[in-house]
Amino acid sequence: MKSSTSRLGTRSPVRQRIALAAVGAFAMASLVACGDGGETAEQPNENKISVEEVPDYYPDSYATDVIEASKDEGGELTIYSNTSEENWAPIFRDFQKKFPWIEKVSANDLDSDEVFQRVLAEQATGSSPVDLVVSNAAVAWADFAERDGTLQSYESPELGELPDFATLLPNVYAMSTDPQTIAYNTELMPEAPTGIASLADIAEANKDVLQDKITVRDPESSFGFTVTRNFTENNPDGWADLERVLPFTRAETSSGTQMEKILAGEYLAGFFVSGGPAFPVVDDSQGLVEVVYPEDGTTILPRGIGIAADAPHPATSKLFVDFLLSEEGQFAVAEGGLSSYREGVEGPGLHTYQEVVDAVGEDKVLFAPYESVPDDEVTSWLDKFYTYVEPAPEEE
Repeated sequence: MKSSTSRLGTRSPVRQRIALAAVGAFAMASLVACGDGGETAEQPNENKISVEEVPDYYPDSYATDVIEASKDEGGELTIYSNTSEENWAPIFRDFQKKFPWIEKVSANDLDSDEVFQRVLAEQATGSSPVDLVVSNAAVAWADFAERDGTLQSYESPELGELPDFATLLPNVYAMSTDPQTIAYNTELMPEAPTGIASLADIAEANKDVLQDKITVRDPESSFGFTVTRNFTENNPDGWADLERVLPFTRAETSSGTQMEKILAGEYLAGFFVSGGPAFPVVDDSQGLVEVVYPEDGTTILPRGIGIAADAPHPATSKLFVDFLLSEEGQFAVAEGGLSSYREGVEGPGLHTYQEVVDAVGEDKVLFAPYESVPDDEVTSWLDKFYTYVEPAPEEE
């Protein structure tokens, strides 16, 4: 599978355009607010951070081998990820509050596949600044983790407090469990969809309105392939429902682009839109955009994190992984718009794995595995998909 065009830098052009689209949509949202009181996103409670303290189930050697060692590494950390600055902000804030000698945490926002391509290219030269690798491209993760010399071996002391699925692959842990939603423009959509079959019903009943006005994630990328194929593999009616709705769709290469265009009204709805970039847009839209968990199967795609084999700051990298998996870290994960899966993390404005279970039922939660798929199966599946939809254009 080829990679989508990259979005380099800490703030991607897509997210800049979302901000501009939000301004353009503000007048409409304000009218809605004046009419019915509007909708204000609930604000999370304050995350209580215990500075430089770790739980008593950590090994006694942790203070010396990790915390003190981190203090000698210069107070920096570099992350290659496909995660937005909005998602990262509360995580970095609380990590640096807990470990105040960490002065600089740098993270870029790449395409989900490009994260691995960039790390591999740099590792091949023998020089890479990356400490941590973060992406939710499951197939690409499986390929990357199988290669020699890509990841550092590390077992977090937090694993005993987490469900088994926290370990996605050897040395790769779930940072969040992001649901794949249906997003829609509340002012323009004829009615609110509840699932993929529901969306197909609405499209067939409103053909003139919804033709080319629904967006789907292009499965040419590892992310898009995983979330879409996971739905067809785990829902007996998955392909039948997709075959009804796909003729009304256009493919896009990122959830950020999908949300931008739904907010602006270019699309009326989109499906398999990742909750990570979707939730902050919903919160800022004053009710103009909403998301639902598909009742006929909500894919959960974990966002994986691993320590690069030659991380320049290995102790600080371990600190960061352990913080992310801790209760404090998972609270910050949810505060940033991603979905926490740690028991005990709850509160206003926070999205969690349990929230999805409560919404659709345990049997409708479709957990996407981190595993390789044979090339012939990938080709066959993509050929079938592209009989209904044209591949997405490359983003500028």
